[in-house]
Amino acid sequence: MGEEPGRRRYDSLRRTAQAQQTRAEIARAALELFVSHGWTATTVRDVAREAGVSVPTVYAAYGNKAGLARALADAADLSADVPQLIAELESPTTDPARQLAAMAGYDRRLYERAGDVITLVREAGRSGPELATLYHDSRVRGDQTRVQVFSSWPAGVLRSGLDVPSAVDVYAALCNIDVYSVLTGERGWSPDRVEQWWCGALVRELLA
Repeated sequence: MGEEPGRRRYDSLRRTAQAQQTRAEIARAALELFVSHGWTATTVRDVAREAGVSVPTVYAAYGNKAGLARALADAADLSADVPQLIAELESPTTDPARQLAAMAGYDRRLYERAGDVITLVREAGRSGPELATLYHDSRVRGDQTRVQVFSSWPAGVLRSGLDVPSAVDVYAALCNIDVYSVLTGERGWSPDRVEQWWCGALVRELLA
């Protein structure tokens, strides 16, 4: 009798772990199918079959295809390690060049670990307004971070003739998923080389 509460607690923990594992399997299957077959061609039934679960289980876990994409996008942001970016931006020893390097490092991690998800969400957004908004909002959040960082610098740090909005535009032109994909996929650059080039190019283009 005395062991029943403990067993019940462990059963609850087991059910939680099983649910998390099921969600992870569904997400893995969805990402694989979205990337290999495309967003439009992949159905919830396809995802369920690939994950080895029922269609209602997919709906219960994520709601619909858009819910799956949102979950994958959230996981992509986590994979890039936002806390590391914040720590580097706020370090007492930081300066504008190091802050640019911190942001470039974050983008490299994001594209290296989750570039397929970003491309997927952008592709899906062409036919789904909800995901178009998701992609747009993620870009806006990135711009807001850069506005905050660039605006914190003393006068004279930015290159002559360059204001904060223009600096944000230059950053976006250099450090984006398309540039990363071309350099790593078509030109054979390593992610390290891309990050190093970004750091140097950002300093040259943005700092006085």
